[in-house]
Amino acid sequence: MAVEEEGLRVFQSVKIKIGEAKNIPPYPGPNKMRDCYCTVNLDQEEVFRTKTLEKSLCPFYGEDFYCEIPRSFRHLSFYIFDRDVFRRDSSIGKVAVKKEDLQKYHGKDHWFPLQPVCADSEVQGKVHLELRLSEVITDSGGVCHKLATRVLECQDLPIVNNQCDPYAAVSLLGPSRSEAKKTKVKRKNNNPQFDEVFFFEVTKPLSYTKRQFDVEEDDVDKLALKVDLWNASNLKFGDEFLGEVRVPLKVLGQSGVHDAWYFLQPRDNGNKSVKADELGSLRLNIVYTEDHVFPTEHYNPLRDLLLQSAHLEPVSASAAHILGEVCREKQEAAVPLVRLFLHYGKIVPFLSAIAHAEISRTQDPNTIFRGNSLTSKCIDETMKLAGMHYLRVTLKPIIDEICTDHKPCEIDPVKLKESENLDTNRVTLVILLHAFPLINFSFCFSFSIFMWFCHLLVFVIFLLYFIFISANFKESYMAAFYDYFNEQKYADAVKNFLDLISSSARWDQKSIETPIMLKEGFMIKRAQGRNRFGLKNFKKRWFRLTNHEFTYHKTKGEGALCSIPIENILAVERLEEESFKMKNMFQVIQPERALYIQANNCVEARDWIDILTKVSQCNRKRLSTYHPSAFLNGHWLCCKLSADTAPGCTPCTGGLPANIQLDVDGDRETERIYSLYSTYMAKLVKMQEACGSKSVYDGPEQEEYSTFVIDDPQETYKTLRLVISAVQTLEQQHMQYKRDKFRKTKYGSQEHPIGDQSFQCYIRQQSESSTYSI
Repeated sequence: MAVEEEGLRVFQSVKIKIGEAKNIPPYPGPNKMRDCYCTVNLDQEEVFRTKTLEKSLCPFYGEDFYCEIPRSFRHLSFYIFDRDVFRRDSSIGKVAVKKEDLQKYHGKDHWFPLQPVCADSEVQGKVHLELRLSEVITDSGGVCHKLATRVLECQDLPIVNNQCDPYAAVSLLGPSRSEAKKTKVKRKNNNPQFDEVFFFEVTKPLSYTKRQFDVEEDDVDKLALKVDLWNASNLKFGDEFLGEVRVPLKVLGQSGVHDAWYFLQPRDNGNKSVKADELGSLRLNIVYTEDHVFPTEHYNPLRDLLLQSAHLEPVSASAAHILGEVCREKQEAAVPLVRLFLHYGKIVPFLSAIAHAEISRTQDPNTIFRGNSLTSKCIDETMKLAGMHYLRVTLKPIIDEICTDHKPCEIDPVKLKESENLDTNRVTLVILLHAFPLINFSFCFSFSIFMWFCHLLVFVIFLLYFIFISANFKESYMAAFYDYFNEQKYADAVKNFLDLISSSARWDQKSIETPIMLKEGFMIKRAQGRNRFGLKNFKKRWFRLTNHEFTYHKTKGEGALCSIPIENILAVERLEEESFKMKNMFQVIQPERALYIQANNCVEARDWIDILTKVSQCNRKRLSTYHPSAFLNGHWLCCKLSADTAPGCTPCTGGLPANIQLDVDGDRETERIYSLYSTYMAKLVKMQEACGSKSVYDGPEQEEYSTFVIDDPQETYKTLRLVISAVQTLEQQHMQYKRDKFRKTKYGSQEHPIGDQSFQCYIRQQSESSTYSI
């Protein structure tokens, strides 16, 4: 999900490898060991949780997490918790990385010391304040200065213990000043509208004529206004601190007026320093990406160059192949290239072209498609995108069984453990392989993409089979195993499989007798009101989505309380927060009613909306409009119409075309490719020099140019010149956009509140960076 920003779409994503923790302080008891898990949080919102590792003070997690970030955030945080069966899980420590600091750790393993978790430092959200200093004549004829403080609203306050009932406490800080005034409590609202004004006497006059004050006017600059946000709690230990703002009165200046948004800050004593490694440390690898994407016409020159790659002779002179040559890692080039070619339906000719080129250059058939080449990385990425769902459905149940039962099936004698027997492991592996279905057709988001995958699979199977029967085994221990399966029945099974996937007929999802589970998990739903007198309350339910239906259950494993056939899903859209004063809500719209659901966090809400949209994308009766707010108290909150059957007032979110339902944004992928070219501009220039050298120098190749594959120097040089020109044009457009944005942006606005360190960092970087993608 992109954030619109003055003609640009801004995409944020993060890929995290949670490695391990070490030196966790022991439990204060005889056992000493802890059962620890780690959470990933956007500010205070948990978006991922690892498995719990029992009885360890150095737990190894080894888990990966990727998500598109659908909202703004200030900190990416990691919390280590100790699970407690009888009490609430206790936090051991945390790592909080500011958004503007993520670039420092980009793609590198790093040990972060755990810091203490303190309520005074766990803050998020912002507040809008208006201050006005006025000269007032009192009833006695004297003159005093009064400060009018208006607390207008707050946004994005944290939800504490499933509630947010905020109020603000306002006080004036200075000599002998301790006034404290409170707003009303706003129940169940983390975006409260207060709009309350408080007056503070800043100076006290002796008389009007003398205009003498017991506080000199210069001392006004030494005063400060303090605004604390609290969550009103019914618990015995009191209200919970949400954050504070301190505004020095010198910001009033000569005008005496100040109107600005502020980020809430922790208390001064909120971050207690601890000794290094006192709470242990956590190893993380964080890759944060921020893509600023222009309208599509800006990318036409570069995109056209890339899409011509499959048809250019030789393919090594193409823009796509050149990207693979200059990137440090082939994988970083393969990911956006494959997604771009998939999006425009050109993946098969592109893969065929680079595969044939690699085959022609390969001397040893044992190494084909096994090296760190652009071809192997692109084939891997294509299979991930087009075939991952199929592989998960087909292989995951058997692999889960292997992991659960801990069945040893290693047949490499070198890797065999002392307690294992080679013959026994071989028998176990044969049994497990027989359990794998050769083909288990599942729901597929896109028939055309699935066919691309199948054609690619046929191509690769053919090549590997050819290599398999014509070359010696690199792994000699596999030769005997191959003999076991070298029977006609297995060859017939492969033939039937290939015949089936190459068929032009389209499969009906419902023709699959066994439903395929796509996603499941707990969420909160609002009663649909199917009973006339039933309560429309909110309840936690276990939701399950298959290629047949969307159901919810009282708990996992129980029978369905409600079943919605996939063909009855007319639209899946977000629900405005104001409807029920609840975040992360969406609606599944059916012919007679809408099911309102609250996900656990913003990332999970996005995932459910995406997969429900995709599974129902081809429904014939899909809506073109919907109501973004709920129907409450006899009318729609969005358009105020009183008929519950009134047509929607807002266009439905544009889905992908039915024949291309892979979630790929062509402009975003082209922007990422531009960013790679820009990063490796020096290598592009060196490759140009290599083309020139190779054209005029007929001797041995110079060592500094030997890393480049250049089959046709003139054609490659021509492509390089066009690529560099397109990249420089985009670079100029990005720089102009940054200059325009800098001129228009006001520090203290709702978009960039005071205390927005990422914006301050952005200002500093204006003259330091020529690229825009992090």
